[in-house]
Amino acid sequence: MEHAAGTSPRVQKTDHEWRAQLSPEEYAVLRQAATERPFTGEYTDTKTTGVYECRACGTELFRSDTKFDSHCGWPSFYDPADTDAVILREDRSLGMVRVEVLCATCHSHLGHVFEGEGYGTPTDQRYCINSIALRLVPAEA
Repeated sequence: MEHAAGTSPRVQKTDHEWRAQLSPEEYAVLRQAATERPFTGEYTDTKTTGVYECRACGTELFRSDTKFDSHCGWPSFYDPADTDAVILREDRSLGMVRVEVLCATCHSHLGHVFEGEGYGTPTDQRYCINSIALRLVPAEA
């Protein structure tokens, strides 16, 4: 599998190590690019203030202040916490051309990013991310 700019992940584990760390559902999404069913994810409608980390490696990926209601069935963000937090890669699976979003640290599959859908966000982008690929760390009250 080729990754953006030919970079290697900073966190590298064997397939056996990933399977030991992740639940079968987490493994399917994060390591095999599966997609959770729409409107079933833990964070689809979450309004909690905090930081969303990669469930596989703990890297900060998104913040709650960029999360918005897209009504698409998955958590949606208009911008990653840090441009270097994610890698974007062309995805031609399922007979479509999409842009896959990967964690830059461990190269786990997170979801896809779409542009120009008219949501009126500051970036005009929708990072459509699987809940199971994320872990919400609530802000201190």
